[in-house]
Amino acid sequence: MLTRRHLLRTGAAAAAGSLALPALARTSTIKIGYVSPQTGPLSGFAQADGYIVERAVKAAAAKGIAIEVVVKDSQSNPNRAADVARELIVRDGVSLICVASTPETTNPVCTIAESEGIPVISTVAPWQPWFIGQQGDPNTPAGWQEFDYVYHFFWGLEDNIATFMNMWDQIETNKSVGAIWPNDGDGNAWSSPVVGMPPALEKAGYKLTDPGRYQNLSDDFSSQINAFKQAQAEILVGIPIPPDFTTFWTQAKQQGFNPKMVSVAKALLFPESVAALGPLAHNLTNEVWWSPWHPFTSSLTGQTAAELAQEFESVAQRKWTMPLGFVHALFEVATDALARTEDPTDGDALAEAVGATDLQTVVGHLKWGQDNVPEFARKNVAKTPLVGGQWRVRDGGDFDLVIVENGNAPEIPLTGTLEALS
Repeated sequence: MLTRRHLLRTGAAAAAGSLALPALARTSTIKIGYVSPQTGPLSGFAQADGYIVERAVKAAAAKGIAIEVVVKDSQSNPNRAADVARELIVRDGVSLICVASTPETTNPVCTIAESEGIPVISTVAPWQPWFIGQQGDPNTPAGWQEFDYVYHFFWGLEDNIATFMNMWDQIETNKSVGAIWPNDGDGNAWSSPVVGMPPALEKAGYKLTDPGRYQNLSDDFSSQINAFKQAQAEILVGIPIPPDFTTFWTQAKQQGFNPKMVSVAKALLFPESVAALGPLAHNLTNEVWWSPWHPFTSSLTGQTAAELAQEFESVAQRKWTMPLGFVHALFEVATDALARTEDPTDGDALAEAVGATDLQTVVGHLKWGQDNVPEFARKNVAKTPLVGGQWRVRDGGDFDLVIVENGNAPEIPLTGTLEALS
C-alpha cells in the first residue's frame, strides 16, 4: 500500500543523497487537523470547540508559532471519523492531528494516523478503550503493541471505578448494583471481566446485575429496569450516551425504580443533558475531570481553570463544560511540541517531541512514560486526575455541579457534601 508516510520517507531518502533540506522556517504556517463529534448524539462533547480553536490559533501566534487548524466533524460515527482522518492526511496535508471525545472518535482517527506516520494528540476517552481498543486482538494482552505516532492523555477506568465506589461507600446501601453498559467501546471496556468494573465490584463485596450490552439509541429499557428491581439494586452505574440515559432514567422513574445512588459516566457530563431531565437530575452523580475549581493554569494563555471557564461563559453565553479544559490542553501540548521541533513537517521528529512532553497545563501536569500507567501502555498514555461530582438543582431550575469526592486527587477541593437520592 502506497501511503503518505512511504512517499515522505522515499522523498527524504532521495534528498539525503544529494542535498539536505533546510529546516522549516518558523514563519511557515503549520497545518493541524482537529476531529471531534460536532453533530450527532455525542455533540455535547464539542460545544466549546469553536471558542477553543479560535483562541488557540491566536495564543500560538503570540508565541511566534503560526498554525492553521482544519476542523472536521466525526458526526458521532466511527466510520466518518476514519474518513475525515484520511481527508486530513491525504487532501489537507496536515502535519499533526488533535482528536477528542470518546473511543468512537479517537480510535479510528488514531488508527489511520498511526498507519500513515502522522502524529496525533488524543484525549477525552478512558485510556483502556483507547489503547486496548486499537489492538489487533483486544483479548490477548501478550500481543498488544505500543504506538509510534499517537499519544493520549486522560484518566483510566481504574480511576473512575475508584471514584464511583468512594462515593457509594459514603452512603448506606445493600451493595446491590445495576449496570447499563452499551455495546460500544466504552461499554465493552467498562463491562470487561479483565480491565472493567465487575472484578472491582466483586472484590469490594458488591453484587452486580448486568443485563448485557444494549445498542445505542435504544428506546425501551424495560427489561433492564425489571432486572434491577428484581435484584433490589440500590445503586445504578453506567456509561450511556446522553439521549439514552434520558430515556432510561425517565422510564425508570415511571416504572418505580428508585435507587439510592446513581453514578453515570459520559451522559451526565453536560449541563444541557442534565437540564433535559429537569428535577429528575437532582443528586445524580458522575465523574468530574475538569472544573473551574481545578487548581491548574494554561501554559498557552496563562489563564487559571476558573478564568478560562469564566471567559468561555462570557463569550459563549452558556455554562462551562468539562471538555473545555481538555480540548484547550490539546492545543497546549500541540503548541509546545511544535515549538520544540526543528521541522514540524517531519512526522518522526514531531511525534518524538510530543512523547517528550513535560508540561503544566490547565488539566494538570502532562508527561508520558510515568509509572501510574501499566508498562505496556506507558509510552502512549499520560493520566490526569479525577474526582466525583453531584448535580444539584437550584431555585429557578438551573443545576450546579458540586465536587463531593476527591480521595484520589486531594489537590482538587471539595465544594459540597454527597447526598443520597432517596
